[in-house]
Amino acid sequence: MKALRLLFAVKTSICTNHRSHFYFLNHNRNYDLFPPPHKILNHCFRKHKFLSCYKHKSRSYSSSSKQDSSFPSGIDPINIASTLTSPDGVSAIDAGNSLRKPISLWPGMYHSPVTNALWQARSFIFDNPLSATTADDVSKTPTHSRTTILYPFSTDYILREQYRNPWNGIRVGKLLEDLDALAGTISFKHCFNHAGMADSLLLVTASVDKMVIKKPILVDSDLKIVGAVTWVGRSSMEIQLEVLQSTKETSDPLDSQAIIANFTFVARDSKTGKSAVINKITPETEQEKLLWREAEERNKARKNKRLQQKKEIDNDQESERLNALLAEGRVFSDMPALADRDSILIKDTCLQNSLVCQPQQRNTHGRIFGGFLMRRAFELGFATAYAFAGSAPLFLEVDHVDFLKPVDVGNFLRFKSCVLYTELENPEQPLINVEVVAHVTRPELRSAEVSNKFYFTFSTSSDDITSGKIRSVVPATEEEARRVIERMDAEKC
Repeated sequence: MKALRLLFAVKTSICTNHRSHFYFLNHNRNYDLFPPPHKILNHCFRKHKFLSCYKHKSRSYSSSSKQDSSFPSGIDPINIASTLTSPDGVSAIDAGNSLRKPISLWPGMYHSPVTNALWQARSFIFDNPLSATTADDVSKTPTHSRTTILYPFSTDYILREQYRNPWNGIRVGKLLEDLDALAGTISFKHCFNHAGMADSLLLVTASVDKMVIKKPILVDSDLKIVGAVTWVGRSSMEIQLEVLQSTKETSDPLDSQAIIANFTFVARDSKTGKSAVINKITPETEQEKLLWREAEERNKARKNKRLQQKKEIDNDQESERLNALLAEGRVFSDMPALADRDSILIKDTCLQNSLVCQPQQRNTHGRIFGGFLMRRAFELGFATAYAFAGSAPLFLEVDHVDFLKPVDVGNFLRFKSCVLYTELENPEQPLINVEVVAHVTRPELRSAEVSNKFYFTFSTSSDDITSGKIRSVVPATEEEARRVIERMDAEKC
């Protein structure tokens, strides 16, 4: 009771001395005048500068300096800071802003150190209605949507710890989440001309092109992500993101590129679900025109690939490939004592996990955030390669990802993974190809559908292998053999 009286006294003092009231939205959408005790204490400690005594309990994230009229150009980088006190020149973001903005502009429940910075970009239209055009269809330049995010890992310990993995490397899954979140913000900046459009237009991730790690990403060096819309169709757009990390050894900008990612977003009418027309794009510089041509070629290639996948291939050559792949698998099934000890069946490399999708994982439009699915798939794929190789794997690339089915709050989501095949031509850098399939399961309807298929490529150093050399993986069924052939052919494209 003494603790409760103290908390009430603290709250009363805060509200009286600082003329501030706390309103928190509960599940019935009513306003609660009494926040949880830890929020009262945190506010009190900030006001009375007691943070030094409670560093292990309090974490606050600050973002970029105050926006000016040049923000729509997207040129100024957004600083991300996670220090306990706001650094010089960095203004704190009002945590209550979201309650005063329309829910249609809300960025979703995905939380990371970049969330506040991205929220500033999305809420600009609401905060500056006079600077936004009232037209629904205009032409914009790539500069308008260009956005830069800075990660000061070298100076910000707390931010660095958010992204550190057990081997002092970067958590790639969290980086994939951030890339998808940033791509969504960039598409928002290009497509939305005024706050009224937020009620009628839905933007969703359609696909992600293959991402290749060009160089190791260090967790103790500053990182930067730069992105902009590079190509626009009638209802779709491509956003290119660059992950950059400079090194002391070189000043060449090309040497700082760690990842180049191309996200395809599509626009849908929120009422009908049909495709919606979006703003056109007008490239200005020679570089922007080059990126537009490259994106146009990729769009044509994606369409051609979809047409080819619809064609059924049934010929003698494929039958020979199937039989060759299944030969060793039949030995495992029929004569296991004589099977090759350097090989293993696909089914013996499988892992899986399941979860019920929670409201905290939803995006702007109430569905499960695509970056969350990518992170969970990557983490399971990493664990699969780890258990298979016997040492921490090195991530090399993720292949093209199509978002086939939407995932809703409350869905029962199952991730199933396996090592599909290995490439052992280079003993110094064996390649481990991992497949992760996400299934949306609805027990009430007794149905299950594939939402996404993810294909990750890992490697490992031969010096780190503790259980002998990497084994070959062989299929035991025709269905598994066809999956292997499809992936091998996709890698050649």
